[in-house]
Amino acid sequence: MSIRPPLRRSRRDRMIAGVVGGLADYFGIDPGLARIIYVLVSIFSAAFPGIVVYIILWILIPQED
Repeated sequence: MSIRPPLRRSRRDRMIAGVVGGLADYFGIDPGLARIIYVLVSIFSAAFPGIVVYIILWILIPQED
């Protein structure tokens, strides 16, 4: 069983605030792929308001040291 790093906003893989880059680090996937998935889910799902969720995660997830 592998130990995941703590969920933090990324300083390296950031486009706006590093939220999706931090999620990509946490789940061990490519940041570019994570951004594509996030945008597609935001567009094609009426129950997933991507901008609102991004802002909430920006506030809740601490920044990487």
